[in-house]
Amino acid sequence: MLYEEKPWLKNYPPGVPHKLDIPMDTVGESFDRSTERWANQDAIVFYGKTIKYKELRDKVDRFATALSKMGVKKGDVVAFLLLNSPEHIIAFFAVLKLGAIVTPISPVYVSSEIKHQIEDSGAQTLICQDFLYQNVERTGILFKNIILTNITDSLPRLKRMFGKSIVRKDYEKMVAQTKMSLKNLDFHMMKDLIEENPPEPPSVKINVMEDVATLPFTGGTTGVPKGVMITHHNLISHNWQYFSFYPFIEAGKEVLVAYMPFYHAGGQTMVIQGVFRGYKLVVLTTPEPDDILHSCVLHGATFFQGTPAIYEIFKDYKKARIVHWRKLKIITSGADTLNESTALDWKDKTGTELHDIYGLTELTCLSHGSPLGKNKIGSIGIPFPNLDAAILDAEKDEFVPVGEMGEIAVSGSSVTIGYWKQPSATAECKVTLGGKTWWRTGDLGRMEEDGYFYIYDRKRDLIKYKGLRVYAREVEEVLKTNPKIKEAGVVGVPDVKVGQLVKAFVVLESEARGMISEQDIMDYCRKNLAPYKVPKIVEFVGEIPKTDVGKVSRRELKEGQEL
Repeated sequence: MLYEEKPWLKNYPPGVPHKLDIPMDTVGESFDRSTERWANQDAIVFYGKTIKYKELRDKVDRFATALSKMGVKKGDVVAFLLLNSPEHIIAFFAVLKLGAIVTPISPVYVSSEIKHQIEDSGAQTLICQDFLYQNVERTGILFKNIILTNITDSLPRLKRMFGKSIVRKDYEKMVAQTKMSLKNLDFHMMKDLIEENPPEPPSVKINVMEDVATLPFTGGTTGVPKGVMITHHNLISHNWQYFSFYPFIEAGKEVLVAYMPFYHAGGQTMVIQGVFRGYKLVVLTTPEPDDILHSCVLHGATFFQGTPAIYEIFKDYKKARIVHWRKLKIITSGADTLNESTALDWKDKTGTELHDIYGLTELTCLSHGSPLGKNKIGSIGIPFPNLDAAILDAEKDEFVPVGEMGEIAVSGSSVTIGYWKQPSATAECKVTLGGKTWWRTGDLGRMEEDGYFYIYDRKRDLIKYKGLRVYAREVEEVLKTNPKIKEAGVVGVPDVKVGQLVKAFVVLESEARGMISEQDIMDYCRKNLAPYKVPKIVEFVGEIPKTDVGKVSRRELKEGQEL
């Protein structure tokens, strides 16, 4: 069978190993080794404030000591409700040094979402941005420990008075906690804990293969969010796999603008990769385009990791020209499927290629990438070293022939051990075939004979019209080729006669509003799609709902669509 032959290995560039010997280290051990190696180099730059690796190590150890004194121990779950900041990074490594578990919560979650994650995870210690605490307070949950941090704690003195200006509009509706509202609350300030405790954390024995390090929750696109158990070995493996695949990214020599949200798998791995490899991490609290571009220029970013959403903004953004994109070692796109039109447009305007990368929270983050010099537009690339991938029948536990569409499955050391307290959900995704354990990703795609993988859509977003399969992404791609359409989202809506009708939500360019009809949209699609794929319903909207990382939120589009 071709999957077993791993045809993608032939496409590995020189210097990329076919097999890795991944060390059995804990996250804490890798952290200590990297911070010692690059002790005098810049680790974090935060709006003008610089923290060197030796200072980062000191702060992490002091905070770990404080947490231990507060009773945080191995196996305990610690909830994070934090913006991107040095404090987020410090807290992350401190918790993992103790063998405790980090469950990161989105700062834009409402109280009901926060409550579900805290109750499901069993977290009894909370580390929270002070102005976000009111949303936690509304849950009525009582914690053993509450630790607050202020966004100005790591800002230079001259910038502290302007601290609120770096908080994105998404957070402005959340009223900052006043001293009066906090005075009767039993809490600790993270800054004080770091200053008051020695850098003497206890030694903790950790089973890297079994002990959970992080507990991120899925986005809940198919229902209630589930906790994904990521072990220490998962995190270490992912780090080795990524940088073995891109060997030209050099340890101790790179500058990376870390703007992706740290509570998300993509942002989390940015932090881990950066610290373990001795980068200078330029941390941004929010992904404001001007801040990202300015930081790239000011600090001399050497490579760039982004999402399709950010490239959609940059490709027509005049200020994006201040970055000499051709000088960067590589520019990658992840967190969502990269549309071919976006990739081609970007190449035309910048002269550089976007290298698509692919992964899931359940895979720690990434599993596939486009090799440097062997990029194929439209493909998510090939598996990283020490990972196997295959295409399974979407309904049965069996492989499908190469070139045919099915469900992408991945096997390897960065794959989650399962869902938190949900063995049945874990069993639905885990399958043993060919002597290996595979994780069903829920993504529909195919593998060509050269080992390159292509993705169609999420299995849950497949539309069945009269028994025929319609891929929402394919219809969206066609819609986006219309110059009068700015954005589009496609879903299936229930219909008793045909099963599901294809419905398109369309955002028109400003100059086209009132000048183009729903029928015009359908006629355009009819010229570019088979009749059964053409939207039967078109609705003009002001915006397309997005997830935290810029994906089209089809869950929100589907709500209230029962006919």
